[in-house]
Amino acid sequence: MLILLPPSEGKTAPASGSPVDLDSLTHPELAGARRRVGDELARVSGQRRALTALGVGASLAHEVARNTTVWANPADAAARVYSGVLYDAAGMTSWGADALERASRCVRIVSALWGVVTPTDRIPAYRLSMGTSLGSIGALATWWRPRLTGLLDAESDGGLIVDCRSSAYVAAYRPTASAWVPVAVQREVDGRRSVVSHHAKHTRGLLVRHLVENDLQPQTPEDLADAAAGMIGGAIRDVELDAGRLTLVTRAQGG
Repeated sequence: MLILLPPSEGKTAPASGSPVDLDSLTHPELAGARRRVGDELARVSGQRRALTALGVGASLAHEVARNTTVWANPADAAARVYSGVLYDAAGMTSWGADALERASRCVRIVSALWGVVTPTDRIPAYRLSMGTSLGSIGALATWWRPRLTGLLDAESDGGLIVDCRSSAYVAAYRPTASAWVPVAVQREVDGRRSVVSHHAKHTRGLLVRHLVENDLQPQTPEDLADAAAGMIGGAIRDVELDAGRLTLVTRAQGG
């Protein structure tokens, strides 16, 4: 099983520590590509129109400024640097050594800067989304696609892929495995269902936590649905597998 995650927009910048060592990251063969993207990110982030180029508002100017020193900034485990809704729900910062070791084998975070990392890879905080067209590199999803496809296809080896990413990150790597299962989230209110966005990240994080902390290793989409059914109760009302997609149905607040 391979679990694919997006990075989080929210990141916790390490207060101290050594900088990133590109050769120590998972798939060191991507070091050159990572260096190229990081160098271009630092250059673009130092320009007068950097905020516009990176598609962010003035409130994030300090994060864009931090990009200019990305290679010198302190690094920490991605499980602690990524601090958005999905990662908070997954509870990665509280995972023990055994859970982190399992995650290093089966969890892959698809990133606009790093290509792909694991929760135990040490990275600095940065600001860059996969939907960005970055300077001379251009569209990042297009840049990473040929560099990730062979690597991640080999890692999955035709096995189950549990995909918790958004569409921007799917564009950078679209699995070819027959057991590719995107994870959708719907909310049910008065018998009617609707797609949710922010809460979907939280629910996908709960699924990741359920699989990793309980050392569940489903081999097929049906196994995954059975494993996810163990979450029913509380926030999860139902689990459905249809046309290769796993849907987690959440309860309305207070329902």
